[in-house]
Amino acid sequence: MRRILGIGAALICVAMTVAPASADAPLFPDTLSLPAGFRPEGIAIGTLPIAYLGSMADGSIYRADLVTGHGHVLSPGPGTPALGLRLDDRGRLFVAGGTGGDVRVIDSWTGAVLANYAVASSPDTFVNDVVFTPEGEWFTDSTAPVLYHLPIGPDGALPTPDAVVRVPLSGDIAYVPGEFNANGIVRTPDGAGLLVVQSVTGELFRIDPATGVARRVDLGGERLPDGDGMFARGDTLLVVENRSNTIAVLTLDHTGTTGTVERRITDPRFDIPATIASFGDRLYLPNARFTTPPGPQTPYTAVAVDQPW
Repeated sequence: MRRILGIGAALICVAMTVAPASADAPLFPDTLSLPAGFRPEGIAIGTLPIAYLGSMADGSIYRADLVTGHGHVLSPGPGTPALGLRLDDRGRLFVAGGTGGDVRVIDSWTGAVLANYAVASSPDTFVNDVVFTPEGEWFTDSTAPVLYHLPIGPDGALPTPDAVVRVPLSGDIAYVPGEFNANGIVRTPDGAGLLVVQSVTGELFRIDPATGVARRVDLGGERLPDGDGMFARGDTLLVVENRSNTIAVLTLDHTGTTGTVERRITDPRFDIPATIASFGDRLYLPNARFTTPPGPQTPYTAVAVDQPW
């Protein structure tokens, strides 16, 4: 009943904006077909049943209708990756630019680029994921031990390029040269800190955004191998373990200093999922297919699974 009501509300909200589905096509399909050669990585979903996916191949943004499964390229890329994505309540899509060392802000309806920030100060960079806080956006870098902060004022105005803040990381986290380090990022349950997963070690860290000091989260000896995108709700944290084709489900304490891995979710349709977003009672994950040689005709999908709560 919950899913039926959610589908009905979504259909009413977007009846004038989505492409019509054929009579025999299912609503809210479990698998979304993406353009051949797209190489998806990041995903963002707001309050409407519309998903935005970023391309590792060229940074294009694909807009997918979750009701019908149809979609189109909303914003052509600059030739560098589009990785972690977040959509704010003003319809602005924030895009982590990977090896481009930048952050783009895109109008989620028109695809226009509203701003571009060169956040990285080193050529050895991989701007990877993003989280929103009341003070603005925070981005991880998987090769440089630093967090990037875009301060957003109370009126929602985007900052000037010289307002970008770079916070060096210190404390328990140690970057491994040549490997993927800080990756997915979310807020702690109390909102006072940031949680970052280090892909190469499988460790989770709580970071003080004011100082950059990272403290290892006590997971009782558990690790999160190949930890990638994360999703938090209350004291529950979901961590995509990409090459394991699993989602780790954790329960955290209020401050995010300790946690317990409760279980892991998998699905036969997973093919190295990278990131995760939620709509209704479902989770959506793009299959990055990192072990499949990419080519212009390589097929890619995003898949939906039930939420664990």
